[in-house]
Amino acid sequence: MKTNEIIIVGGGSAGWMTASILIKSFPHKKITLIESPEVPKIGVGESTYEGINFYLEYLEIDRKDFFIHADASIKLAIQFRNFYKESGEKDFIYPFGRPNTVGSTWGLQDWAVKKCLKKDTPVQEYAQFYFPAASLVKYNSMSDDHINLQGFDPILYTALHFDAIKFSEWLKNNYAMPRGVGNIVSTVKNIVCNEQGIDYMILSNDQIVKADLYIDCTGFQSLLIGDALNETFNSYSEILPNNNAWATQIPYKDRSIELENVTRCTALKNGWCWNIPLWSRLGAGYVYSDKYTTSEDALKEFKNYLKNDLSIKRTEKEISELEFRNIKMRVGIYENVWSKNVVAIGLSAGFIEPLESNGLFSVHEFLFELVRAMSRDDITQWDKDVFNKAVRDKFDNFVEFIKLHYALSTREDSQYWKEISNQKYDFSLMQKNNISSHLYDVQKIKTSLSLEAPEMGGITWICAGMNYFLLDEVSLRLGEIMSKRNYGEEFEKSIEFLEQRKNKWDSLAKNSLSTEEYLENKYYKN
Repeated sequence: MKTNEIIIVGGGSAGWMTASILIKSFPHKKITLIESPEVPKIGVGESTYEGINFYLEYLEIDRKDFFIHADASIKLAIQFRNFYKESGEKDFIYPFGRPNTVGSTWGLQDWAVKKCLKKDTPVQEYAQFYFPAASLVKYNSMSDDHINLQGFDPILYTALHFDAIKFSEWLKNNYAMPRGVGNIVSTVKNIVCNEQGIDYMILSNDQIVKADLYIDCTGFQSLLIGDALNETFNSYSEILPNNNAWATQIPYKDRSIELENVTRCTALKNGWCWNIPLWSRLGAGYVYSDKYTTSEDALKEFKNYLKNDLSIKRTEKEISELEFRNIKMRVGIYENVWSKNVVAIGLSAGFIEPLESNGLFSVHEFLFELVRAMSRDDITQWDKDVFNKAVRDKFDNFVEFIKLHYALSTREDSQYWKEISNQKYDFSLMQKNNISSHLYDVQKIKTSLSLEAPEMGGITWICAGMNYFLLDEVSLRLGEIMSKRNYGEEFEKSIEFLEQRKNKWDSLAKNSLSTEEYLENKYYKN
């Protein structure tokens, strides 16, 4: 199969991110993007993972240009509120980057030993011990001092908030089209298929278009891979029931306070709310399941959150002046994301739910896999199979991670939380994919009495925040008996070092520029 001529159907962030990376990687291919003037853009993907930095670096996009045109801000972590219990529990964060274990005795287990021996150790301290970024989050500040903030990379260890619609328009007009991507503004009226997949398409202006490879970026509609090819869709709604989101945009009242360096996620009675600070405004939404509440009641709950739970409260009048959109979500993924001569990218391929900012993450991660596959001149079924295996593994990996946020919750204040937190956790996906960095490894650590905890990405930080630890007192005591060592004596020196280091990071963060001042000076000052 050749891929010399490529047609992308659908604009928005998925479409123009696809067009941009393909024209960058394959400048001699003929790439055309068709976008319909009749289809509104969802435009809610405002929060990302640190992988977005690799995408921008790969495209060689000037970072200042990106910030200015995408209304961007810095994101150091994801902050969770009320996920473990409905009240009485402090926030916890999941920082980006790699934990700094230099100077520790047993790496990430030093803190776990401390928690075993000193029960009143706060769970928030776990991230604070190993991530300089946790100190910056604590004081809502930002610094490029990577020397004193040991192990902190101000680009690779951060993620971004930005306006997805503004970003896609900027990519379209300043990157993709100037490099040769064609643009047709029309609606696909009819799709004609053959044994190889799509043969050709007829547009609303009766134009006939034909390509070697078609890329579906039509969102939840999945016009090509779903409607035309009738590829099998695997729903995950039984695992993750959230299927709706109310969304709104909020003007700042005091940006110096409200422009925080985290995406905040707050659990409510029937779901959870996001709070995303862009440079010029806030983005907020309420993710819920219509199995447990109506859209009307969810909107009331969301408005009450906006009045009382933002950094600065809003009045009834201020809330009434906002515009609200209810977005229907389809949770799951196609059996074959690359089927015949069609590849799906973005919402058209699959979606989990907005928790942990996985929407745009799947776009650039699937695109990197696509570029790898297309690096050969001729595409075989092997290439398609490898691509499909890679993206499904990434997707299923993330599904397990998202499910963990609910499985560890002890909330029982509504039918939603009673059911979603008491589902049987299915380990089959991670076992099938041979994922060695997930929950069953926690059990291995305990049963083997090992103090060598692996760096398991966000798993460890979510577990700790939810009061579930990599080490328990029984395992620690058995380890002492079997090894004839006194961990209580051994760990004191290491803990003292980690506490002193945390205090140093706190002092530096406290005296650094605020997040707003940092962004103003680095990106937005003329």
